Order: sequence, then structure tokens, then C-alpha cells
Amino acid sequence: MITRILIILVLILLLPAWVVDFRFFRGKGLAWKRLCVWLPGLLLIAALAATSFNESYSAAADQWKGMLMAATLLVAVPGMVFALLLLPMLFLRKKGRMTLWEKAVLAFTLAIAGLMLYGFTMGWRRSEVKHVTITMQNLPTAFDGYRIVQISDLHVGTLHGHPEVFESLVGQVNTLKPDIVCFTGDLVNYNPAELEEFQEILSGLRAPDGVLSIMGNHDYMCYFRWPSAQDSLQAIARLQDMQRAMGWHLLLNESHVVRRGTNGDSLVFVGLENDGPPRFPAEADMPRAMRGIGHDACRVLLQHDPSYWRREALRQDVPPQLQLSGHTHAMQLSLFGWSPASWMYDEWGGTYTSPDKKSTLYVNHGYGSVMMPFRLGAWPEVTVIELKRN
Repeated sequence: MITRILIILVLILLLPAWVVDFRFFRGKGLAWKRLCVWLPGLLLIAALAATSFNESYSAAADQWKGMLMAATLLVAVPGMVFALLLLPMLFLRKKGRMTLWEKAVLAFTLAIAGLMLYGFTMGWRRSEVKHVTITMQNLPTAFDGYRIVQISDLHVGTLHGHPEVFESLVGQVNTLKPDIVCFTGDLVNYNPAELEEFQEILSGLRAPDGVLSIMGNHDYMCYFRWPSAQDSLQAIARLQDMQRAMGWHLLLNESHVVRRGTNGDSLVFVGLENDGPPRFPAEADMPRAMRGIGHDACRVLLQHDPSYWRREALRQDVPPQLQLSGHTHAMQLSLFGWSPASWMYDEWGGTYTSPDKKSTLYVNHGYGSVMMPFRLGAWPEVTVIELKRN
């Protein structure tokens, strides 16, 4: 995964060093001072380059990559902020002394570094439970008040060596007494072996109507350089078998009908495989998933990628009353209701309603982190969704 963004990381590590060197030394300062400016970035680049050429998997290697990415961002993000805000002063003739503006920029940059340090050390542990009420027009009477607990994007490999995180998650979910648990994809980062140490823990999730799961983009093993396509397919199959062994009901373009009440009221959960825009796997097959299910049925659609709601779900003759998604993580960063995920997704977190009010999308921020433990503002999320009749 590092290979795909290596050039970008090199640029954001070197640019701040060049700006500081040019502004304060003009290439003529004391050698040791200039070395202190350039050395952190150069060391990180060397480590990133070495790591990017090592595609072998082990839990220890995966953890090392996560620590390296954390260190890289902890240096690069404040450094980029400092460099960009320093640009107005870049071409001043005097060197060495800091202006009042530069001192303010430095203070602001240190504050950002402090917030990021919190996100890397504590933020990924700070889970929150969100309670959401969804009104559905044709919800059967027996399902009025039905409780769905949604979890998403566990990315278990990132938390190697931290079983307590998932023990806490399982206890938290079970305490909420859901009628059903829905996991909306991205169980691992890129290898099914990541799940081994957590498989028994996650099998402890309990709900009267079971645990449903679907595939996320990472679950298709497309972020790892496998020896062959056959090896990749075998890894996907292994991950799917491991989920079933945990007692989860994996839906691969399939529907699952829950029945309640003396009248045989039913609620249909339609589980689609991941379907994202280009570069992400697009494996959804709605006709197959809806086989034997009438379009007048009350449906909850499980689809990892929220963009599917606007691209496809709302274009159905009868759109699903509710879609549950994850995927965005709110990019693991949200400040004052804003997230950089908004640059990439129209729907990136929370509740969205179609113009005709007949379909609702809920996007869960996810519980885990990609590659490195980090959360700031977009805390790990468990969502309790209570269904209500209109």
C-alpha cells in the first residue's frame, strides 16, 4: 500500500525542509543546522522506500508499517502546514530572525502536531455509540422499534496486539441488545491472516437475528502483491470462510429475510458485494440479490461504498428504504463537523435522505483505522439504528 503513495509522501516530506532551508539559511547556514532540517524527512523517505519493496506479510511487519506511517504523517502534516503558511515570508531578504507571523505559524503548527499526537495515541481508543432513528414508510408493524447495531471497517490488522479493543467492541455491542448486528465491510487491510488473533473474540457478537456481514473493498485482497491471481482468490475465499466460522452470515449478492409476529411480517436485508467507482472493486449484482424478493418488500440494503446509493440504489424502480454503508472513515479526521472526506464523497458520514423522502442512507465512520491507528474527531463508531413506522 505504501508503494502507491510513495511519491506523494516524498514530496510532502521534502517540501517543508526546502522551505525552511531557503527561508532561514538560503543554502548557506551552518551545516549541522541544515542537516537537522533535512535529516528527519530523508530518514523517513529511506525507511518508506525500503518498506515499499517488502510485500511479505507478517503481523510484526504490518505493525512496523503502521508505526512508520504514523511517524511520517506526524512529521509531514505539521511540516506542510508550516511550509504553506510560511510562503508569504519566503522571499524576505533577511534570514535567521523569525517575524511575529512566523512565530504565530510555529505555534499553530505545534498545536496541530499535538492534536495529531493525541489521535495516534488515544483517539483510536475513544469509541462512541451513536443512536439514530430511521422512519420507514412501509415498515411492518412487528418491526416498529426494531434495533439494528451497525459496525463497519474494523481493519483488524492495524490493531495487531490489541485484543482488548475488540473485546471492548463485542461487550459494547452485546450490551446494546440489538435485534440484529450488521457489519458493512472491510474486515482486514489486505491479508486474511490478520483476522486469526481476533477471530474467537469477534465470534462473541450476539443478536437474536444473528450477525450479517458483507465484503468491503479491502476484503478483496487488492492492496497486496500476491504471487498470482489464484493466490488472491484463495485469500478472498479464506477470509469468507473465516467469517462463516465466526457464526456471521456473509451475504454475497444475497438477501436474508427476518420474520416476526403472528402475521408473518418480514424485513429483508439485501447484502451486496462492494461496488465503488473505478479503482475500487465493483462486484454488486442487485438482480441476483433480489431474486425471489418482491420490490414492494421493506428492504435494508447493505453496501460498503456509500456512493452506490446515489449512483445505483436511487435509480432503482423502487429504491431501498434504507442503505447502510461505511468505507469513508470520515478519513479518520473530523473537526467542527467538517472532514476532508467531503472532498471525495457527497455522503461521507451520518444520515442522508433522498429528495422524495422515500430512501435513507446512513454512513458509519467505521471502528478501525487503515494501516495505522489514528482517529481525531471521527471517533470509532458503533451505531444503534432504531426503525420506526411512518
